[in-house]
Amino acid sequence: MKLFSIFSYRKWKLRIFAAIVSIVVTIFLTSSTTNSQTVTRDPWLWPFSTTSIWNMPIGSDAKYIPANIQKAGWFGPDREYFYKLKASDPLRPVYSPGSWTKRCSGTNSMNISLPVPNSLIIPDATLNPYSTPNNASAFLMPDGKTLVQLEPLARCQKSGPIYGWRYYPDLSLSGEGIGGAHFGSGLSSIGGSIRKGELTSDQAIRHAIKFVIWGKKYLYYSSNLPGYRWPADRADSAAATNYGGTNPALVQGTLLAIPPSVTETSLQLQTPAAKKLFRALQNYGAYVVDDAGWDGHYIAVEQGVPEEFKAKYGYSFETGAGAFYDDIMKLYRAVYIVDNNSPTSIGGGGSTRRAPLAPPL
Repeated sequence: MKLFSIFSYRKWKLRIFAAIVSIVVTIFLTSSTTNSQTVTRDPWLWPFSTTSIWNMPIGSDAKYIPANIQKAGWFGPDREYFYKLKASDPLRPVYSPGSWTKRCSGTNSMNISLPVPNSLIIPDATLNPYSTPNNASAFLMPDGKTLVQLEPLARCQKSGPIYGWRYYPDLSLSGEGIGGAHFGSGLSSIGGSIRKGELTSDQAIRHAIKFVIWGKKYLYYSSNLPGYRWPADRADSAAATNYGGTNPALVQGTLLAIPPSVTETSLQLQTPAAKKLFRALQNYGAYVVDDAGWDGHYIAVEQGVPEEFKAKYGYSFETGAGAFYDDIMKLYRAVYIVDNNSPTSIGGGGSTRRAPLAPPL
């Protein structure tokens, strides 16, 4: 009787334990199914695959080495232009720019026409004042899948042609999204761009971003390492003479990130946008995509971001002084190189990531 009672008691305990496990598993699976069904993303606003370099968080095996980026005399936006095209708009031919400073004078065909509204105007470069923006751009074709990327984008007449060197091949909005028309590196025009709303909303920036730094001061070049590393596939055409950096790990395509030991408090950040950028730089990092050409630091943003930034915070995104400028310079000084970023260890690899993966498209 006593033995039977102990046996029955043990069976009762096992049944309760099994029931609890069953309930927990059911809740987990239900939750997982619900999340996978309800968590979605718009590929136009949050493009490319879950495993894209732009969406992959920094990994636990990331190896950080010093970048030694210092304070610059200026900070500003590297504006990028994105358009969803409609088949009903008139087709306009695309030509290569006549030159870097006279873009709307080109006559060489890029072997494509794009349906664009007559109202689309992107001014030419100017010499007084001197302004030669990169104007990287991406056009989503009417099929909703194909990206055509151009740089530097210009269109000077309402019904005229479009100008910009074309990145080829065209890419899919749902693919890995590595290549594009940032021709200093060959990296994406749209991947990694800070989009409208990302600096002014309560939501976190959930992707890597893009830095433009001064090649003469920071970017390395030699015959053995000609100014770039994966995922970049090139450096500037004048890299051999224009790059003067001394760190072989800091080139076009280098992934920069803020190490886990650094905090917002330790950097004494003051402004909300800089705090958002801090978290993005620590969780996802920033890829070097172009040469600033002078003593300035730039972050790639969608056209319209600087305007909504000023409307929200009351001060300019483009600045050489003030609290936001001071914060941005702290971020640049805080980044390190993720030296083991590679096709097989994106973000440094490891068993855990600093943030959840992007939901599948």
